[in-house]
Amino acid sequence: MSKPIQPSQTSAFYVQAVLSFGISLAAMTIAIVYLPAATWIRAFLALGLLYLVTSTVTLCKVVRDRQELSVVTTRVDQARLDKLLAEHDPFRVDA
Repeated sequence: MSKPIQPSQTSAFYVQAVLSFGISLAAMTIAIVYLPAATWIRAFLALGLLYLVTSTVTLCKVVRDRQELSVVTTRVDQARLDKLLAEHDPFRVDA
């Protein structure tokens, strides 16, 4: 039995994702700071931005953990099946 191919990400994809996140966060922060509005409105928008960032990070972690759990469960099931097939002797006669 062959090991399933693991998806991998290139370093360019990783850098692009990090830069995209950083640039969008910086742009929104600058936009909130220079927004021609009262301080409490800018503070409210900044709090909303912080909440959005933290919930996005949490969502990413939950999705990643669920995917890793399904991979581990599949590997454990495959190992159990391999063990059963290795121990099975179709020519054994029970006395």
